[in-house]
Amino acid sequence: MSNRREFIQSTLGAAVLGSTAFQQAWAQSGLPIEQVKVLYGFPPGSSGDICARRVAEKFGGTPYSKNAGIIDSRPGAGGQIALNLLKSAPTDGSVLAMTPFSAISLYPHIFKNLQYKPFEDFTPVGTASMIHHGFAVGPMVPASVKNVKDFIAWAKANPAQASYGSPAAGSTPHFIGALLGLNQSFEFKHVPYRGSVPGVTDVVGGQIACMFTPHGDFIANHKAGKMRILATSGKTRSPFVPDVATFAEQGFPELTVEEWFGFYAPAKTPANVVQAANAAINAALKDKGVQDALTVVGLIPYGGSAADQLKSSQVELERWGPLIKRIGFSVDS
Repeated sequence: MSNRREFIQSTLGAAVLGSTAFQQAWAQSGLPIEQVKVLYGFPPGSSGDICARRVAEKFGGTPYSKNAGIIDSRPGAGGQIALNLLKSAPTDGSVLAMTPFSAISLYPHIFKNLQYKPFEDFTPVGTASMIHHGFAVGPMVPASVKNVKDFIAWAKANPAQASYGSPAAGSTPHFIGALLGLNQSFEFKHVPYRGSVPGVTDVVGGQIACMFTPHGDFIANHKAGKMRILATSGKTRSPFVPDVATFAEQGFPELTVEEWFGFYAPAKTPANVVQAANAAINAALKDKGVQDALTVVGLIPYGGSAADQLKSSQVELERWGPLIKRIGFSVDS
């Protein structure tokens, strides 16, 4: 929504726009708030961090918030630190978190002592962007390796070097790599990092063979010839690296994954606040500057309702349960 009048008309109708009773009720709702703080559980500089910042910057001057939002980076534990903070945050809309769906739909299958209950402690607000994950190799892997099948052959011939990085243990990229090794019967050692940036640095530097992570974190190095993206995880090819075939095109349809970054509020956040926040997110995603910033890092602006996000997270929860059980990964905390 571009301004307060449009928001009111869309939610309650133009007939009540001029009523004193409605204006009083609006003032008592606490909206717009002064400023929104967005918790993000991974290090600055990654594609997700850029997404959170660019969207939050557009919150100012909307029916949701008077001022632009700010990012509170709380990296660690695969995003759990940020979500643990959200659990106890005020329910007035002043604190949101942005997270990949793995922290909502995968972690319940992984962490025996998860300190939050995703479907009880949080309220979906809106989906910011869609992610295709990428599988990229660096200079440790010979130039003759052109695709996933080539890599599997190389990994089987060089087991001591067959290791891969991911932005966190228990993340979706971690499991894509684990499934590749498991399904193709080769030992594929996982090296977890605290976010994508340090892992990409190690791949480029030749300290590790390859990495799975949102493919936007590879694009600059791929185009510069410092890394080679061998596959992407979308249902169709990425519009950002259309020369790279998907896993499915290369004969690995089970590795098709389209993840998303979503905004969440604490549970019991009033419906009108969630609606205002959702409207602000969707409006931000229509801004050309935001769209350009997301596409630079390989993210696809998405949007939609809070109900859509809830349904998607439930679908992923059901999909990943048996897969994670097969992989056999879990942690005690």
